[in-house]
Amino acid sequence: MITVSGVSKGFGGRMLFEDVNVSFSPGHNYGLTGPNGCGKSTFMKLLIGAEASDAGSVSLPERTAWLRQDHTHFDEHKVLDTVIMGNHRLWQAMVRKEHLYDKDDAEGLSDAEAEELGELEMVVAEEDGYTAEADAAQLLDGLGVEEALHDRPMAELQGGIKLRVLLAQALFGRPDALLLDEPTNHLDLDSIRWLEGFLIDYKGVLVVISHDRRFLNAVCDQIADIDYETIITYPGNYDDMVRQKAAMRGRLSKDQAAREKKIAQLQDFISRFGAGTRASQTRSRARQIEKLKPEEIKRSNIRRPFIRFPVDDPSGRDVLDVADLSFSYPEPGTIFHSFHAHVQRGDKVAILGANGIGKTTLLRVLMGELACEEGEVKWGHNAKIGWYKQEHRDEVQAGSTVFEWLFAHRPEVGQEQVRAVLGRMLFSGEDGGKPTGTLSGGEAARLMMSQMILMGYNVLILDEPTNHLDLESISALGEAIESYEGTIFYVTHDRDLASHATRIWAFDKPGHLIDYAGTIDEYLDWLDRTRKQSA
Repeated sequence: MITVSGVSKGFGGRMLFEDVNVSFSPGHNYGLTGPNGCGKSTFMKLLIGAEASDAGSVSLPERTAWLRQDHTHFDEHKVLDTVIMGNHRLWQAMVRKEHLYDKDDAEGLSDAEAEELGELEMVVAEEDGYTAEADAAQLLDGLGVEEALHDRPMAELQGGIKLRVLLAQALFGRPDALLLDEPTNHLDLDSIRWLEGFLIDYKGVLVVISHDRRFLNAVCDQIADIDYETIITYPGNYDDMVRQKAAMRGRLSKDQAAREKKIAQLQDFISRFGAGTRASQTRSRARQIEKLKPEEIKRSNIRRPFIRFPVDDPSGRDVLDVADLSFSYPEPGTIFHSFHAHVQRGDKVAILGANGIGKTTLLRVLMGELACEEGEVKWGHNAKIGWYKQEHRDEVQAGSTVFEWLFAHRPEVGQEQVRAVLGRMLFSGEDGGKPTGTLSGGEAARLMMSQMILMGYNVLILDEPTNHLDLESISALGEAIESYEGTIFYVTHDRDLASHATRIWAFDKPGHLIDYAGTIDEYLDWLDRTRKQSA
C-alpha cells in the first residue's frame, strides 16, 4: 500500500494541495488526473522522493518501481541490462556474482566468498534471474523495441526508444507498487494496447498519469483527482469520475442555493419584526441564520475550452487527390511508396503510426514543403488550408500580447470577435494581455487553435494536436473534430481522438502507408485479422 499522510505542497506562491491524506491499495489501478499545472507530476515526484513536500509524509512498499525521466542516466549500459536493473536486488546479486566468478577463475575464493557466492545464487533463483534476459526481451518486444537493439548501448538509441526501454525497466521484476508518468508517450497503437493488457493483469498498486482518456478508461478502476487543493478518490474509470464529480458539484450548488434562499427568508422576517414584539422570534431566526451560513465552496481548477472550427466558405467536393506518391530520405530510406488516396469534402482522416515513421514528413509533402520523388499531390477547388504544426512555438512569436498576436491575423473581424474567441479558449479578461513569450506549452497550443478558429478554414491539418493539452481540452478537441463541417487530416496517438475519424491512413510498418476506409475500431479489427491470417 502507498500511504500519503498530511502532505502539503505549494509552488510559485500557489498552493497545489494541502493536508492531503490518501492511500492507494494493492489490486487497484489508480489514474492520477487534473488539468495542466495542477501538480500531477509534482505529486508523483513526492511519492518517489524526487521532491520534498512542505509538510507530511509518504510511505511506499519496498519494491516500488517508477518510470524514470532521466534518459541519459543509463547510457553506458546495454538495453537488456538497463531493463534488468528494474529489479535492484537481482541486479546487485548478478553483478556481485559475476565479479566473484571472475575472481575465482583468476585467483580463487576465500571460504567467506564461496559462501557468499552460494547465497547470491539463491537470490538470483528467488528473483527468477535465470530467465531475466528472456523476460526482459519479452517486455521490450511488447513495447516495440526491436530485438536488434537489445544488446546495443542505451547511448545509441533515440529518445523515444529510450523511453520504451525505461518503461520496460519499470515493469520488470514484479514490483509491489508501480508509478508511471505519461507511459504512452512515444508508443504506437500496438504498444499501447500491449501495455493496457499488461497493466490490467498487474497485481500490485498502480498510480498512472496519462492524457489518453481511452487508456485510463481501459486500465484504471480508481481515479485520484487533484482538485480543490486536495486529492479526491473516485471509484471507476475516468468517465465514471467525470460523472460523479459533476453530480457532486451539482449537489453542493443545489444545497448552497437552498441555504441562501432560507437565509433570505429569515433575514426578511428579522428586518420586518426585529424592533417589535417578536424579539425572541427574531433572535431565534438569527441563530438559525448562523447555523445555515453556507460554507465556501472552493473553486474547481478544471476549466474546459469551447472549441469549434467554423467554415467560412466550403471547399469543392473533391478536396485532395494523391497519385503514386513516394518519398524517401538517405537514412532511414523509404518513408512511403506509391501511395494513392482520394479525399472528399467532410472526410476526417486520422494518420497513425509509430514515432519517427514519417507522419510529419507526409504532411510536409502534402503541403509542398518537401518535394515528392514520384507522384502528384493535387488540392481541390477553393481549399483553404489551416496547418497546426507539431512544433508550433516558432509560430507564436515573442514581442506581443495574446490579443495582439491573434488580432493581427484577421483584424477585419473586429476586436469583439477576437476577444470572444480568446474567451472560449480560456484567455479571458487579463489573460489576453499575457506576453506571448511567456506562454506555457498548453497556452501556446490553445492560442494556435484560437487562430484556426478565427480564420474559418475549410481544410484543417493537425499534427499531434494533443501535445501539451490536458484531458478536458483533448475532449473538447474531439468534439470539435466530430462537429467540423470541413475536411480534416490529423496525426494522433490518442485512440479516443482517432475514434472521430471516418478513414485511417496508417503506417503499419516502416515504408508502408495504407488508406483504410473505415473507423479506428474497424481498422484495428481488420489489422488483427490480417496478422492472424499471416501468422
